[in-house]
Amino acid sequence: MEIIMKMLDRMNTQLLHRRIVLFIIDIMTVCAAGIIPLWIRFELNYKDIPEVYLSSAWNFMVMNVVITLIVFYAFRLYHSLWAFAGTAEVQNILAACFLSAVLDFVGMKILDYPIPRSYYFMYALVLTAMTTLSRFSYRILRGMHHKAQNRKNGTRVMIIGAGDAGNTVIKEIINSNYSTMTIKCIIDDNESKWGRFIQGIKIVGGRDKIVEYAALYGIDEIIIAIPSANRATMKALVEICKETSCKLRTLPGIYQLVNGEVNVSKLRDVDVEDLLGRDPIKVDLESILNYVKDKTVMVTGGGGSIGSELCRQIAGHRPRRLIIVDIYENNAYEIQQELKYKYPRLDLVVLIASVRNTNRMNSIMQEYRPDIIYHAAAHKHVPLMEVSPNEAIKNNVFGTWKTAQAAVQNGVRKFVLISTDKAVNPTNIMGASKRICEMIIQTYNRHYETEFVAVRFGNVLGSNGSVIPLFKKQIAAGGPVTVTHPDIIRYFMTIPEAVSLVLQAGVYAKGGEIFVLDMGEPVKILDLAKNLIRLSGYKLDEDIRIEFTGLRPGEKLYEELLMSEEGLTDTENKLIHIGKPIEFDESQFYVQLNNLKKAVEKECADVRPLIQEIVPTYEPKESEDIKDMEEDS
Repeated sequence: MEIIMKMLDRMNTQLLHRRIVLFIIDIMTVCAAGIIPLWIRFELNYKDIPEVYLSSAWNFMVMNVVITLIVFYAFRLYHSLWAFAGTAEVQNILAACFLSAVLDFVGMKILDYPIPRSYYFMYALVLTAMTTLSRFSYRILRGMHHKAQNRKNGTRVMIIGAGDAGNTVIKEIINSNYSTMTIKCIIDDNESKWGRFIQGIKIVGGRDKIVEYAALYGIDEIIIAIPSANRATMKALVEICKETSCKLRTLPGIYQLVNGEVNVSKLRDVDVEDLLGRDPIKVDLESILNYVKDKTVMVTGGGGSIGSELCRQIAGHRPRRLIIVDIYENNAYEIQQELKYKYPRLDLVVLIASVRNTNRMNSIMQEYRPDIIYHAAAHKHVPLMEVSPNEAIKNNVFGTWKTAQAAVQNGVRKFVLISTDKAVNPTNIMGASKRICEMIIQTYNRHYETEFVAVRFGNVLGSNGSVIPLFKKQIAAGGPVTVTHPDIIRYFMTIPEAVSLVLQAGVYAKGGEIFVLDMGEPVKILDLAKNLIRLSGYKLDEDIRIEFTGLRPGEKLYEELLMSEEGLTDTENKLIHIGKPIEFDESQFYVQLNNLKKAVEKECADVRPLIQEIVPTYEPKESEDIKDMEEDS
């Protein structure tokens, strides 16, 4: 407390000193403004000024100073932070000086002091100019010094986009006393803007000039200031910029422009998701709102990457109650605090529980009676599940079975399973376990009133355990960036896209479907690594190299979204499809499932043969297979 008081005293002392300095400067300014008009009127020769006029000016000087200081104080010219002054402060200066001139005229007329008629106009002009200069001179000098330093040591920047967003970013960079950026040129595809200037910076041409001018000006950083650009445009621009080895940054989206939030602080590094080459998946938000609104919704695994985003979007659609279930208390706590802050009126219940606990899941559903369950709880890390297969089966398969059983016993209307493309022709325990989960919910859908549905999608950018956060950590550490295989490919989507699909699937679901997202063309992981290195401002192989580590246990070169036996039917959303369920013997399936349950409970040394009986398309990749694969490549 004592330290805070000392700081406040120091701040008050500094403020007092600044005001005293301004008072002294203003006294000198008023005195000068009272004489300079006469000096100008008589052709810049002080000796030619008639004594009667000089006497009038000097006799009224003390009163004029007092009146002007009072006026300036009333217009808060001693209260503003002039380092950040804007139009409001300029308006206050103009108004204060004009009023001072009017009072000067009135005072001289009342006291009958003779003075030339031009004096009053010149007095107002000189007073305004000198007051403005006194307030802004420090700022101007500091800005000039700052720009001079930037020319020597600053980051040389190219701006792409000569629209409103570009203009705002340029303005802030130029006016900022803390930015170390110097803008060298602007790029815009609009030919009518070529050769013109924004804030003194020339628009040199279209995107075909990016590489040329980046080399000409020695550009260090490129800022893409086009918030409205779609993914295809962004990908094209980034592909060109990659040739320059410059660091890239961009504005997050058009909503910043609409809300007037475009500024340097909103810039973000260009991310790999900008290179996916497709626009985000769009869903019918109104139908989702009507579907979730006033319902009691439960999310298992609600603290995970997908589960937490589900909770965020559901909370924004006004459910009657949101129940978050997670075994990991730290994740549950984080999403709880976030939602409590964003949605203080939300009826939120956060519970620590395992989906493997039959009694716990039953008691939760008996108490809260959820209408909809989104089942996101699962072990998803492929290599870890390969070395702990029994745990994967216990959690994924039997956790789903127990949760589904509790759902039908407690009258849940819809049950949405979060599945994966790894369930298609699986080569790993995680994918095979998810395929069994799909079979469970398809079986349950045939015999109970609860509508069961699965949602299958590919890799999620930015989720826990995904390659992008790993690559970023490796780049930050100076490399190397590790890629398992030069030819490995994956389908990718963003977390909001994945969650939007899950929510939309709940709307479309009639029971038994496996929903699949059309995610466009697959992406090579090697290309992702190369792009992320370049987008971070580093040169591939010179600054950071890529190292191939070999396929991990259970990993395959490519993922499929559908098994060959499954057909596709469309939904109202052209990017969301429904896979035809595969027929299988339910009686045999339950026998096999119970055998698997006994095996994992006894910690069987190898449950893979039992899993292959249930999922004939499962072909586990052993370590030797992986080595053979690497030698063949």
